[in-house]
Amino acid sequence: MADTAAVVFDFDRTLIDGDSDNWVVTEMGLTQLFRELYSTMPWTSLMNRMMVELHTQGKAAEDIEECLKRMPLHPRVIESIRAAHRNGCDLRIISDANRFFIETILKHHGLLDCFTEIVTNPAFVDAEGRLNIVPFHDSADSPHGCSLCPPNMCKGLVLKRIQAADSEIRNRRYIYLGDGKGDYCPCLKLGTRDFVVPRKSFPLWKLIFNDQTLIKAVIHEWSDGEELAAILLDIIDRILMDENTRTGLTASPDDGCKTTPVSNP
Repeated sequence: MADTAAVVFDFDRTLIDGDSDNWVVTEMGLTQLFRELYSTMPWTSLMNRMMVELHTQGKAAEDIEECLKRMPLHPRVIESIRAAHRNGCDLRIISDANRFFIETILKHHGLLDCFTEIVTNPAFVDAEGRLNIVPFHDSADSPHGCSLCPPNMCKGLVLKRIQAADSEIRNRRYIYLGDGKGDYCPCLKLGTRDFVVPRKSFPLWKLIFNDQTLIKAVIHEWSDGEELAAILLDIIDRILMDENTRTGLTASPDDGCKTTPVSNP
């Protein structure tokens, strides 16, 4: 099924069950300062301010890495990502977290190489050893102009860019998995052959079911990592079966979307 299915994950509360920003804030003792500053600046700027505080306390980037490595990731989600990658799916992440957090967690679980692209807020360690987090979109110099999305990132624009780059890939179908308000905009860009997989009772799910007619894609809701993994692999199998019908192959019952030639009668 190479090149047929593109799987796009949100990261926080989707690929991982929790929120990586909140995890670092809580585990590294920044909760009080975070609450004091919460209403005074945008989220990405606030997280960068938390990194300044950690540096002031003498905490290094390696300490943040160790904190992130303790963040749990559902074993079935890990298995589903590996199965999808092994069988030719194009896996991507579009996230309002940051590159340092995402790559640290994925690398720790042996998943980083499964992903073609990670689109998120840039993060880097400077010459002084401090982790810096900056917005993906500079809202002052180059605002994205989308009223549905936060000022630092329009995921819809990112998905449109991916779709444009994939335009020469025949029969490309997208599976978008997310939970938050920022995931709603890209879901509006999906077509009737695509799939949207919102986390039940979370903001994306509520927005979709507030007016389901605005969503062209097939909708499959999920509640936890076990269910997300099962739904993802089921959708991939469905795409594979459609592709096999088109190309004259039949799917093996084994997981992971293997194929065997159709025997002539």
